[in-house]
Amino acid sequence: MNLTSKRDALKKIYLPLGLAIARTGIHPNLITLISLFLGTASAYFFYHQKILTAVGLFVLSGLFDLVDGTVAREKDKASKFGAVFDWIADKWVDGFVLGAVGFAFASPFTAITAVTVSLLHSFIKPTAYAEIGYSERVRGKIRDPLEGIGFFGRPETHISLVIFALLERAGFPLGLGFGIKIITVLTLISLLVRVIYLYKNYGKEYE
Repeated sequence: MNLTSKRDALKKIYLPLGLAIARTGIHPNLITLISLFLGTASAYFFYHQKILTAVGLFVLSGLFDLVDGTVAREKDKASKFGAVFDWIADKWVDGFVLGAVGFAFASPFTAITAVTVSLLHSFIKPTAYAEIGYSERVRGKIRDPLEGIGFFGRPETHISLVIFALLERAGFPLGLGFGIKIITVLTLISLLVRVIYLYKNYGKEYE
């Protein structure tokens, strides 16, 4: 499963929300900032094991994160700073939420591993842009072969966190303690798939 590679198909789901928000005139960078604050608040409540509040804030953060790019493109306000700020906000939220869940429901080592693997899984893309030379943008978005490589990225992580959080809240034994470990393992395997792909396609020495 790679939901990132299905972005165009999934856009039909959240595009109406993005268009509605675009009509309000709110700046896309402010939407990104709102997503960041909601995600940080979600991490706080995850850490204190307030599951429903945490999940609600996490879902809202994800919705705002989905539509900021839509608003930027529809209002012709897409910018290089906005693209960078979106990356920063995404990784900020992922780091805080995964770290909070790991510390609260598993162990410090699990938390550190989950954050590190998640960041590397995303960071490999801008590294590839810089070192290999992907730069072509389609309506402000860089498209590259890594979009379809790997099977467990940010969307899968977020959906899994919500599912395991609800299982935790319902009292099932396979809750967030188990979920954060599964997420970490699957993200690590997906990262290795990306590394192997890059090695097989770009492993030759410079000539």
